[in-house]
Amino acid sequence: MSPHAPSRRSVANAGWGCRELGDFARLMPRRKRFTWLSPGSLLASRNDWLARRFGDPTDAMRQAWLRRLDEYERTGRPSPGMDLRTRVVDRFAGRERISIAMLGDPGEGDASQYTVVPVLQKVAGDTDLAVLCSDVIYPAGGVRAYADRFYRPYADYPGPIYGLPGNHGWYDGLTGFMTTFCGAPPDAGAPDVPGPRAGLTGALRRLLWRRAPKATVRDVADMRRYRDAESQQAVQPGPYCAIDAGPVRLVLIDTGMSGEVDAEQGEWLRAVSAPSDRPKILLTGTPIYSYGELRPSPIAGGGDVNEIVTDPAHHYVAVIGGDDHNYQRYPVHLSDGRTLLYLVNGGGGAYLSATHHIPDVDRLAPACREEDFRCYPLRGDSLAHFSRRFDRLLGFGRGLLTISPEDATTMMAERIGITPPRTGTPPEQISARARRAEKRVFPLRTRGTAPAHNLTSVLFDSDTPPMFKSFLRLDATAEEIVIDCWAATGCLEHERDPVLEDRMRARPGPDGRWCWTSETPGRAVA
Repeated sequence: MSPHAPSRRSVANAGWGCRELGDFARLMPRRKRFTWLSPGSLLASRNDWLARRFGDPTDAMRQAWLRRLDEYERTGRPSPGMDLRTRVVDRFAGRERISIAMLGDPGEGDASQYTVVPVLQKVAGDTDLAVLCSDVIYPAGGVRAYADRFYRPYADYPGPIYGLPGNHGWYDGLTGFMTTFCGAPPDAGAPDVPGPRAGLTGALRRLLWRRAPKATVRDVADMRRYRDAESQQAVQPGPYCAIDAGPVRLVLIDTGMSGEVDAEQGEWLRAVSAPSDRPKILLTGTPIYSYGELRPSPIAGGGDVNEIVTDPAHHYVAVIGGDDHNYQRYPVHLSDGRTLLYLVNGGGGAYLSATHHIPDVDRLAPACREEDFRCYPLRGDSLAHFSRRFDRLLGFGRGLLTISPEDATTMMAERIGITPPRTGTPPEQISARARRAEKRVFPLRTRGTAPAHNLTSVLFDSDTPPMFKSFLRLDATAEEIVIDCWAATGCLEHERDPVLEDRMRARPGPDGRWCWTSETPGRAVA
């Protein structure tokens, strides 16, 4: 297979001018398209709002779930390939090489998720395992929701699939996640834990709190028929765990609804990070670098996740987070001379998070510079995409508010003050109409608070190519680690010959430090 060059090379490789819709459409369930604008979706997500105002029970519930798993292990059949005492999966530990597919925020169950499936099978169907990072199911978990959002789309993926929950996975008390990934009985329900607040606020939270939808053992058995091969089975020791994957260790953390790591999990993270010099990769539900910012990832009781991963004694080489629904790459140069690769990997199936509001990354210098940064979609493609949606929904489809990808490429370079990532329209040739459209479309709010944490992206979600979805493939040996970002545009030609949007390669130096190099157009990162 000869992959297409990245979208930095041409508008065609971004999916503009798509000639034929991909075959993904025939894989989808026949049901109404998922939308965040329906009252049902917003109502099902109400626990996020309630937790922020009346107290968040997530930490107590997580600990209760882990005690349940320990009890299942003592009274039932032990699960091979994992250690509940250390929360480590060791079934892949003896491999000399490993390949892993990583999908972030996949679970809408409509075209935005299923458009990834043919590309996944094409370029990562031979991987040893897959990991779903952050929001596995939208809008609010539930065991039965996994049928069309997990089991069906990945029915033909031959390997085992592991997961880590995002905030949406906690809106049902984590029942769907624990049943699917950790082997918990589906009819047991979420643990009943005391609320974090008493009095009137506690009573209001208990009254309004969304309880997990009920499910039966039969429901789960019916869903699992999609993925019933022995090679597809996997059980993990909790919502946070480590996976010893041959030459690397994956460390999966659960940041709950608030983005904070509880104290017990923080102690585990320090312990699981310390014992070996095996290169480690952190997978988290909330990215540490995103939208040109370093974001806190606090640990209850003191400390921050980034303090752990940047400690040279822990040998982390990369951090991969979901939650923002696009791809972003930040090779961060640390003060001790190492480079740690931070990636946003949230393009696996949810609505697209706009990238045209990402500022000049030189604001992070000297830790990271704009010329080392990559995002997908490109900022100009993001502006062009949302201008079309804006025109269709609010401009009556007259074309007065649309901006071509060529015009948008130039406009974004002007606005941010950077060199265009690909050739755009000469500035003097951009029409006055397009300039007016940019002034209307660009100021639309693209960052905010839950439940619509990216308001413009939610309002102008689209299932029409180009769809700008993406996922990662990681290949590792003792000598090198390669991380590819593969694009899924929704176009048939890109299902047959997928677009390799970004590639980073790391090799250990003479001093044992891993050094990352970019193999995507632009200056090499070393």
